[in-house]
Amino acid sequence: MIKENFIKLYEDSFKENWALPALSDYGENKTLSFGELAREVARFHVLFDECRIQPGDKIALIGKDCVNWCVVYMAVVTYGAVIVPILQDFNPNDVQHIVNHSESVMLFSSDKVLRSLKREKMPQIRSIFSLSNFECVYQKEGEKVEETLRSWDDLFAKRYPEGFSKKDIRYADQGNDKVVLINYTSGTTGFSKGVMLTGNNLAGNVTYAKTLDLLFSGDRELCFLPLAHAYSCAFNLLVPMAFGVHVYLLGKLPSPKILLKAFEEVRPNLILTVPLILEKIYKNMIAPQLSKRTVKLAMNIPLVRNQVYTMIRSKLVEALGGQFREIIVGGAAMNQEVADFLYKINFPFTIGYGMTECAPLISYDNHEEYVLTSCGQILKGIMRVRIDSDDPYNKVGEIQVSGENVMKGYYKNEEATRNAFTEDGWLKTGDLGTIDKDNRIYIRGRNKTMILSSNGQNIYPEEIESKLNNFPFVLESIVVERNGKLVGLVYPDYEAIGSVGISSDNIEDVMEQNRKDLNKLLAPYEAVSSLVIHPKEFEKTPKRSIKRYLYS
Repeated sequence: MIKENFIKLYEDSFKENWALPALSDYGENKTLSFGELAREVARFHVLFDECRIQPGDKIALIGKDCVNWCVVYMAVVTYGAVIVPILQDFNPNDVQHIVNHSESVMLFSSDKVLRSLKREKMPQIRSIFSLSNFECVYQKEGEKVEETLRSWDDLFAKRYPEGFSKKDIRYADQGNDKVVLINYTSGTTGFSKGVMLTGNNLAGNVTYAKTLDLLFSGDRELCFLPLAHAYSCAFNLLVPMAFGVHVYLLGKLPSPKILLKAFEEVRPNLILTVPLILEKIYKNMIAPQLSKRTVKLAMNIPLVRNQVYTMIRSKLVEALGGQFREIIVGGAAMNQEVADFLYKINFPFTIGYGMTECAPLISYDNHEEYVLTSCGQILKGIMRVRIDSDDPYNKVGEIQVSGENVMKGYYKNEEATRNAFTEDGWLKTGDLGTIDKDNRIYIRGRNKTMILSSNGQNIYPEEIESKLNNFPFVLESIVVERNGKLVGLVYPDYEAIGSVGISSDNIEDVMEQNRKDLNKLLAPYEAVSSLVIHPKEFEKTPKRSIKRYLYS
């Protein structure tokens, strides 16, 4: 058990960082200091009391990242209730299913999502609030929510007659063993289950982060990944709020243009991202420079090549705000060409590994210790790792973990919980890989996506895709098995194709040449039989991984 109490972390942080800025809606005139955040949390605790919310009750939350989203989240967990964040990418039926399955009694939702929901399909909900202004848009018969809201200010003033101050910050006296979060996520292999995470699981991530010297009181972060996802929530909200860090919430689709402007203005001290973001920046900013004739010639001269690398690194660092200590990449596999280049130019990035079932962090290395193709060392003192293989250093097997960050189980799904663990209590990640003598993890692919060839060889489609995505005019791809053969589905880079004057009639010829060149890089049993043009972008999870199950 982690010795630091999860809820106490925020009680202490809000007092210590009272006057510092905590949360801002980027591009809008809305900022809360830690003291103002604490006051808003206290107001919601009054509301919860009046609405008869009990410790352990579930409260659902859905909407774009914003200050109000964060206020509700922090208010719920510090009250001793259970927060149920829902990704706004879910369709209305899935949202309603999650609300019902989680047994949520209260719902906070963006107005856009609210318009698509049917209250009669969520019979357990006692009240629904607009996330934009906290108005009650529905109360069950017999509830007095609207009446409470009309007297909210008076009730708050009555509880704190001398005004709200630091000394009034007192949160739920609740042990780390209690569930504080049920996280439903959208996965690459199908619809996921409700992951029950305890205060101990979340405290494991926060306290480990304190050992890294990456964030300090008064620092800045830019949050552009959805907070309803465990990765973003842990390190764009829970860690910063425990450290006294000012978080700017982008709240819109993070296109490279929008992101680069935000980086320039916020100048964050730490950047959390998914591979796709860096891959797009590489493709748009770096690859065109490397393709210039003069640069290609310069790269043949070692001294000049190093100067080119230094120049590119400097420009890239400045484009991302120039103040960050490190970029942490997680959520999905990174294109190897991009990773190789960033490593080559000594760019301060690292790749971590985690999953929602571990709240989410499993392994990490700082950028100075990061080993290319790895995803970090298992968290020392927090987690343990083993490989289901008779030779874990050289022979691929399932990655299995145990430790403080491992979930309590899946909510109301004992069978799935049993299946998720080995007989001796280790969590089966579903990922395949190896480790080294330092317990550094190397992922080869997913257990569910691995393809067994006719001659008994294991094929990892993610490795083939990583190579295929480096070929001309391939924006993204997925490799699947059809009729005993490997087929590559390719979404072409139509913008790049148009810019060089290639007609749409010739795209298949280009892809056929790509296929031939690709197979030269593969083992015979990995050879791709054909490339099929996919007319539109593949459907993604919130962490921008392709929903593979839709195309297999």
